[in-house]
Amino acid sequence: MAPSAMSDIAPMQLPVYSKHSNKVNASVLHGPRDLRLEVRNIEDPGFGELQIAVKSTGICGSDVSYYKKFANGDLCACAPLSLGHESSGTVVAIGPQVSGFKIGDRVALEVGVPCGQCGICRKGRYNLCKKMRFRSSAKSVPHFQGTLQERINHPAIWCHKLPDHVSFEAAALLEPLSVAIHAINRATPAPGSTALVMGAGTVGLLTAAMARQSGCTSVTITDVDAGRVDYAVKKGFATHGFVVPRPLHTSSSGSSVFTNSGSSTPLEPGATTPASLFSNCIHDQLEGAKNLAADILSLTKLPPSLQNDDEDDGVDVAFECTGKESCMHTSLYATRPGGKVIMVGMGTPIQTLPMSAAHLREVDILGIFRYANTYGTGIRLLSAQGKGGAGFTLPSLDDMVTHKFKGLGAAKHAFELAGKTADENGNLVLKVVIEA
Repeated sequence: MAPSAMSDIAPMQLPVYSKHSNKVNASVLHGPRDLRLEVRNIEDPGFGELQIAVKSTGICGSDVSYYKKFANGDLCACAPLSLGHESSGTVVAIGPQVSGFKIGDRVALEVGVPCGQCGICRKGRYNLCKKMRFRSSAKSVPHFQGTLQERINHPAIWCHKLPDHVSFEAAALLEPLSVAIHAINRATPAPGSTALVMGAGTVGLLTAAMARQSGCTSVTITDVDAGRVDYAVKKGFATHGFVVPRPLHTSSSGSSVFTNSGSSTPLEPGATTPASLFSNCIHDQLEGAKNLAADILSLTKLPPSLQNDDEDDGVDVAFECTGKESCMHTSLYATRPGGKVIMVGMGTPIQTLPMSAAHLREVDILGIFRYANTYGTGIRLLSAQGKGGAGFTLPSLDDMVTHKFKGLGAAKHAFELAGKTADENGNLVLKVVIEA
């Protein structure tokens, strides 16, 4: 008789319910800049859930967008919403049918919860699941509340255990690090490749670091903020830095070519039309992008004695981390034939791009959306920090936290600062964290 398979199954851990109050404080956004501290009810964790006491939450650019506009791009909140999705904490209660965790375990939260059943989930690309519920996002209704709460219940399979030496702040940054890891996984740069990163915010910095981690020998990072570029190079996130001149904001008061009724008026010979204005405008933008790309590439140009006339200028892969149309233009022109442009940043939803710059040179344009299957890699990278060894080591994520605020009551001040690049004393603002 065949041995019973039941002998190989570990006994189910009994639920351990919280001894905490069933009330929690939560930071809740009711409208643009209308952030309130409220008391909410919390139930015991359900089947497959853990209750997590949130210890550290980083403020993301999307959080700042919701805070300022009650919207992020095309997603508009239609009900009160707790923000926050870059978080870590400790297990304080364990629901039924959960094994492998104990009270006091330190965890990082992967806050996107897919259905797990659809074809895209079964292929491992669960970040694209149509039924994905992502904390602090208005995409799903009712909204999946964010992590700026004292405690939350979260599926155990999306809670990742942390080594003791990894701080809660660094663990919170595993979320943007996951975006960077996913970008590199999509780009698959070969060892010895060259890379360009547009934008030196948190995701841009971590993408540059991951490009170096993957074996890129030259990584240039650009931004309009000199402080961030300087930080990126000094701390080893990138090998080269380029400060992009800020655009001049001009306004024209040219004559109208349309009457109040919308009908066209007679034009003098040579007068500009809306179509010609657009054509001239986009032409000027593209010429500016070409020139900027050439200036950026000149930083890493080989000396004449080592240059090969058969080699085309450009990087092997460009990571566009701003979501700005002009940066996408520059990325395309800065990429060599046969290279890749990875669209990391989410910004302008509809863009006018010089597609021939990609089409005729076989430059692949790849998009990324959040991440999938990255937290294990991120935790291993954090575990290896400070242990020496050969090769590139990820710079300190703790050092990226430039400002900390204590308690949910300070959330409004934290959000106001997170939308800036320097504090009132002129110090660099990079990552703002709210601690329990």
